[in-house]
Amino acid sequence: MELSVKKKSNWIWSEGPYDSNRPCFFYFRKELYLDREVQAAVLKVSADSRYRLYVNGVSISQGPCKGDDKVWFYDELDVTTALIPGVNVFAVVVLRYPQHHEKGNHSVWRTEMPGLYLSGRIILDNGDKLPVEADKTWTSFYEKGITLGKANPEFDPLCIIEAAEGNILTYGWKQAGFNDRHWRRAIAYQNNEVTKAISPGGLYPRPIPYMFEKPSQFLNVVCTRTPDTDTNAWKELIHGESAIIIPPYSNTVIELSAGYEVTGFLEMGFAGGAGAQVSLLCSESYIYPSADGNGSIFAQVKGDRTDFILGRLEGTPDTYRVGGFGSIEHPEEYEPFWFRTFRFVQLAVTTGAEPLIFTKLSYRETGYPLEVRTHAETSDDSLQAIWEISERTLRLCMHETYEDCPYYEQLQYAMDSRSQILYTYNVAADDRLARKCIDDFFRSQRYDGLTNSCYPSIGPHVIPGFSIYYILMIHDHMMYFGDKGLVEKYLPSVERVLQFFDNRLLDKGLTSRTSEGGMGNPYWSFVDWVAGWESGVPNAINQGPVTFDSLLYRMGLLAAAELANYVHRPDLAMNFLNRAEGIKNAVLSCCVGRNGLIQDGPGVEEYSQHAQVFAVLTDVVSGRQAVDMMKVSLEDKTMSQCSVALAYYLFRAVEKVGLYPRTDVLWNPWRQMVADKLTTCVEDDVTKRSDCHAWGALILYELPAVILGVQPAEPGYKSVRVSPAPGHLSWARGEVVTPNGMIKISWERLVDGKIDLRVEAPEGINIVSNMSNVKC
Repeated sequence: MELSVKKKSNWIWSEGPYDSNRPCFFYFRKELYLDREVQAAVLKVSADSRYRLYVNGVSISQGPCKGDDKVWFYDELDVTTALIPGVNVFAVVVLRYPQHHEKGNHSVWRTEMPGLYLSGRIILDNGDKLPVEADKTWTSFYEKGITLGKANPEFDPLCIIEAAEGNILTYGWKQAGFNDRHWRRAIAYQNNEVTKAISPGGLYPRPIPYMFEKPSQFLNVVCTRTPDTDTNAWKELIHGESAIIIPPYSNTVIELSAGYEVTGFLEMGFAGGAGAQVSLLCSESYIYPSADGNGSIFAQVKGDRTDFILGRLEGTPDTYRVGGFGSIEHPEEYEPFWFRTFRFVQLAVTTGAEPLIFTKLSYRETGYPLEVRTHAETSDDSLQAIWEISERTLRLCMHETYEDCPYYEQLQYAMDSRSQILYTYNVAADDRLARKCIDDFFRSQRYDGLTNSCYPSIGPHVIPGFSIYYILMIHDHMMYFGDKGLVEKYLPSVERVLQFFDNRLLDKGLTSRTSEGGMGNPYWSFVDWVAGWESGVPNAINQGPVTFDSLLYRMGLLAAAELANYVHRPDLAMNFLNRAEGIKNAVLSCCVGRNGLIQDGPGVEEYSQHAQVFAVLTDVVSGRQAVDMMKVSLEDKTMSQCSVALAYYLFRAVEKVGLYPRTDVLWNPWRQMVADKLTTCVEDDVTKRSDCHAWGALILYELPAVILGVQPAEPGYKSVRVSPAPGHLSWARGEVVTPNGMIKISWERLVDGKIDLRVEAPEGINIVSNMSNVKC
């Protein structure tokens, strides 16, 4: 039989006051008795701001997927296998961030209505259907013993560092039989209190897969920093072989390695040890002390990332004060709520009068379930190691959004994401996270037409040029997947972005200066991290407009014209092309300096590789002039050079003018990463901040799309262009995934210099190639 209940909002919160000016944790639990086996059970769960659901002590899911004030997501979870006949416990941790932007995680939205949403149904093996809802039958607990703070008071968009202490009032709260007499009752929101038109009441289904969680162990003990520390005992602990006893009144500092950089949930278990202090410092690498003692995250000295002898681990640790009520059979457990990014972890333990028994020290690796299907090998063995660190970098920068870096920010920037999406298409042909990314930026569009530079983000952060990268994302999706509905949906936002730049054209036709240069302005005209450029902006901005902005605007216009033609709007396409021609004429008339090179600003005798690259890519210059321009930009090291951030565009320009053999030298920064024992790709060589930044995973595009040469010849991969650029290589082979199937490629350079190319593709795929010696 089916039990009917009066319709409720299914949103609850905790009774009583709390400090709404800081991040707070709330626990919610409900026990439900089932007298039969469960046939099926599905729950819909969400929260403001974040939740983690446990059923009978088993971690089920974290969420909700990041949304904003317009779109709030719920998760639909199958909990059938977690339920048992008898007493079942539903337990949820909810993290509530304050509404003030700077007092919480920048990318996690929150509303005026804190709450937990839960609605579901259990079907028993006799057909009975039982509702499971968030209502006033739940109990709640305001956990004051966990404080969240910033890793760096000057700049930390995450706000996830914990100072926590064991609490006897929550010991065993996820299990049946827990005594919750000290807990509060939950309060239920009425339907009229939950506005359905906006967040969080207007719930949408999760658009992306769930993050995977994989039980993992640390690889080894790197070193100890305290005498008389038994490293063998610690090795047995991290490998799950035995517990370790830390004597009273002692200090222990030990450093562990995961083997490579990971994102994961740290797990610890304790018995006894009341009052012991445990500190967990997560770090990407060992760094060297700077000459001036400056500990800024933007001015670190790095070399061999594993050098624990001369280097040190830096960062802000999570801390935990042990309650002392755990036992070997039922340990006191601690797990920071948010996942951590680490390759190395420094564990510091200070005990009091009681010995502390460590029963567990491990982690659950997590991330987006990316299925890499493309693989390749070449005559240059060094590229294989570059592929390995690049693939790991992309994986670590994919969770509920694309991320610039998992360690410092976890923000989805448009410039970074455009490259990451292309890498994802070429290794996995997966557009699920990309579609969410495009829609995220669509919802971020401002009154002036620009999108936020990073989104989801509670606060404004605007880099005008990044709105052009948003346009390029839509164009890329058109070429790989050919979804006309998607193009039609977002084309109006493309027009608004381009209108922003058009409205700001100067009399001579260039785009005007969009900021005074630095980060603290209404707009930040970031181009690239380059030594000598303040805040990543060419110095020409101090004298007027920056040529790069006009060239990037032209690139957006050209891409938008193809989008408009694809959805049968030729008049709009022609309008974009006419505007693009005007930009070309303005650059040629105002920004050409010595030897025909493009200046960083009109009449400014400063030059960068960036201006030359984008002049070539947008056909402002072409033919012999383009070849000569790129040769100068590669050879003249007094010219500001593209960093890892813009390497994708540098490689495109080099490829376009037929200088791809020069990329052998351009791979040297990545070869140096491998030599420095990195397991991921660096952000840049200027600030040396992040060791994991996915715009650097360039080879994930170069190998399949350029060296093997597989690219869409027309929208939706209706036909495939196979035109390898051998560069400095003598042979290459592999398989490339496309939305329409796998394509197998092999080629080798013959004695006469010609390329013997062999292609295997699924039946029905039209192969287009500009090479004469092709065997299909």
